[in-house]
Parts: sequence; structure tokens; C-alpha cells
Amino acid sequence: MNDQQLLRYSRHILLDEIGIEGQSKLLTAKALIIGAGGLGSPAAFYLTSAGVGHITLVDHDQVDLTNLQRQILHTEQRIGSNKADSAKLTLEQLNTGIQINALCERADADRLQQLISAADVVLDCSDNFATRHAVNRACVMHRVPLVSGASIGFDGQCSVFDHRKEDAPCYACIFPPEMHFEEAHCSTMGVFAPLVGIIGTMQAAEALKLLMGIGVSLAGRLLLLDARNMEWHSIQAARNPHCTVCGDLAAV
Repeated sequence: MNDQQLLRYSRHILLDEIGIEGQSKLLTAKALIIGAGGLGSPAAFYLTSAGVGHITLVDHDQVDLTNLQRQILHTEQRIGSNKADSAKLTLEQLNTGIQINALCERADADRLQQLISAADVVLDCSDNFATRHAVNRACVMHRVPLVSGASIGFDGQCSVFDHRKEDAPCYACIFPPEMHFEEAHCSTMGVFAPLVGIIGTMQAAEALKLLMGIGVSLAGRLLLLDARNMEWHSIQAARNPHCTVCGDLAAV
């Protein structure tokens, strides 16, 4: 770590739990963020400012005027641009000392396997169950910890699925892919702008803790936020031995 980095990250280094060792871990870490929208924006901002050395953002969508109410990585001047490219432009202005890769694509299952196998942590900031399940399956396969977030209306949720632990649940243990969950979209349901900031920032915090190996993660817990009343609820989540994702893979 050079003198400029020591100064830049000094407020982290001053924390006994982090220090130079923890910050050095961040500088060599590889984070994969799926989605550069409402959740991905604050998550990417904090991973970038904290000095995560390699950040890859994946998003096939384009910036739309309706996104600007909550997707703080983007600007009016970038309407019509790809979100991953727009995010990279913003983040490179924040920290030139790290590597940011923008992938303007919809990652299918095979592509996710490739991307996740090279990551130290994955942040699922997508907005649909199909993507979440595909990301989860790849994370289970490669034993990469997953930080999952979701938000709609005034309701948000966040959890960690640490696939390095044999007894930890995966996303499918809580939301089985064979069960039908009604898909809710911001375009029809709406979303409270600061809510995605709260959940996305929590995802960043959990990812940083995992990368540095500090604190206690949300693995085994699902945090639910009712932003109308600013009330949090914590639900214990156990691994399902009959899970069609981690159960099948554990038996292999």
C-alpha cells in the first residue's frame, strides 16, 4: 500500500477491526455486482470508495428518465446510455486507483458461471426471481458468498448466503424456485427512492465485511424493512436439506 492509499483509506485503517491488513484485502478483492440500478448504485458507490480493487458491473439495460428518481449512478446526460457504462463513468471519477469493468449484457446461466467463478463476493442487485435464482445457483456451485437485496414500494430485504459454510442456507432454501412468487416491478408498483439506498448500502457493508473477514454477517438471517414505519424485522433462515439447489449439489 503506497502513501496515497494510506492517506485515502486512513479512516478505515484507524479501525482496529480493519487496519492495514483489512484494507489490503479490499484492494486485492474482486466483487461482482449484478445490476447497476437502484440497489447497484449505492452498493457500487461504497465498494468503490472503500477501495475494492476489482469491481465488475453487469447490466444490459439503458438509462431511462424514470430511473433517475433513485438510481444515483446515472445522470440526465446519460439517458439512453447503457447502465453499466454509465456506472463506470461515475465510479471512475470517484476512485481512479481501482479497476472497474462494465459488462453491457444480460448474463445467462453459462455466463454467470464464468463470472462468479472469478469473484470473491457477489452482490445480487437484480430485480427479478429468474436472475436471482441463476445467480444463487452459480454461487452455490462455486462456493462464492452472495449478498442479496430486494426492494419494492416501501418494503426492502437483505441477506447473505455464505456458500463457504456447509450449514448455511442458500437463496433457494428461502425462496424455492419451484414455488410461484408474484413478480413485482417498480414500473407498476413504484418504489420509495431512499429505500434502495438503504438496502444497497447494507449490501455494500455486508460485502466489505465478508471480504475482510470481520464482524458477523447476515448469513442465516433475512432482514426485512418496513420503511413506512422504519421498522426492522429479522427472520432466522435455516438450510433446507431438501433444497433443490444446495441440497442437490451437497449430495454430489
